[in-house]
Amino acid sequence: MPTAADPGPRPRLKAPPKSCECHSHIYGPLDKYPYAEGHGRSLHPDASVTEYRAILDNLGIERAVIVQPSAYGTDNSRTLDAMRELGSDNARGIAVCRTDVSREELAALHEAGMRGFRFTRQGNDVTMDDLSTVMPRIAPFGWHVQVQENGEDAADWLPRIQDLPVPVVVDHIGRMPKNMDLNDPRFVAFLKLLEGGNMWVKISGPYYGSATGAPYLDVIPRIRKLAEVRPDRLVWGLNWPHPQFAADGKPVPAPCLDILLEAFPESPEIRQAILADNPAKLYDFPA
Repeated sequence: MPTAADPGPRPRLKAPPKSCECHSHIYGPLDKYPYAEGHGRSLHPDASVTEYRAILDNLGIERAVIVQPSAYGTDNSRTLDAMRELGSDNARGIAVCRTDVSREELAALHEAGMRGFRFTRQGNDVTMDDLSTVMPRIAPFGWHVQVQENGEDAADWLPRIQDLPVPVVVDHIGRMPKNMDLNDPRFVAFLKLLEGGNMWVKISGPYYGSATGAPYLDVIPRIRKLAEVRPDRLVWGLNWPHPQFAADGKPVPAPCLDILLEAFPESPEIRQAILADNPAKLYDFPA
């Protein structure tokens, strides 16, 4: 597991200025930030800002988006404090709130740097069943909805995000199944929605869709296909600290970034868009 003292090997890709890592979580210390009741699952209970900053520095990444993890339910305290520690010019956040969240609370979260509302799969505090309730509340702030669902079931959930009145950001390349063919109807529908809808895609968690493991080369055809359709709607994320992995088996950060070099070796303009230009727009970073 990379630490502040040893954040792992340096990547081969040299990140452009103002690059952003768009999907990671901060946990603990648990005596100060206890998990919400019924949300005790985590294979790495402490994942500190100090460790995370060391990883970003090693990767050459200046900006970050901290995503509220499900372990903390609708208490955004750990995420908000992490954003403050990272600095207001370089950090944004994605919140999880109650469905009856007030305008005043949303305004305070927006002022603190939150720019989206996270919806996750069944079993969490706020799911896609709550979309219609939450969207009118967040739309005045220019927020997007962030969705994580199982790509196996894409035929069921893609239609639900097709005509939303706010932008939609889909995590982890849609978590499409391993060995999925590019002509699979679910992936074709995913591409069609990216092309003509209001959808963004995070190139993050490549291990979810990889049958071969690091350096995840079998996922590259999907990434290239997404970029053929809408290179202006892609952002990159690390998904640190990879909470579904045991501490002694977590992915190394560098290959998760170098996948962009493997996918676009002769296209620095696409890497520039994914790492810097697109997240600056989506997360409202200062120029």
